[in-house]
Amino acid sequence: MKEYFDTKNKKKMLTREEILQRNCTPIEDLIAEDFGQPGTPERDIFDLECDAFILGERLKEERLKAGFTQEQFAQKAGVNKATISKIEHGIADIKLSSLTKIISSIGFSLNLSMTPRITSYA
Repeated sequence: MKEYFDTKNKKKMLTREEILQRNCTPIEDLIAEDFGQPGTPERDIFDLECDAFILGERLKEERLKAGFTQEQFAQKAGVNKATISKIEHGIADIKLSSLTKIISSIGFSLNLSMTPRITSYA
């Protein structure tokens, strides 16, 4: 039985079985229906786009907290405004060295982790 956790609030979430008992559809099933099962090319694209979106939103959130416009942020980070815009919109394929430079320009460090790839939610 797979358990789900809200990593932000450290609370146990409902198991897949508990979700189904409540006549609800687990989000993983809905994603698989629209974008394919984990490990398929379609799903890989979706997962990459989700990661890019999350990174862009997080960077935008911190830029706004710091009170920078995209142009000011780009200047501080040593990149052009278009790069910041593309990252914030999840459409940039950026080098790790550039991302590290951008993130450090607002006082953050980049932490990476590797987790096993999910190939099935069953």
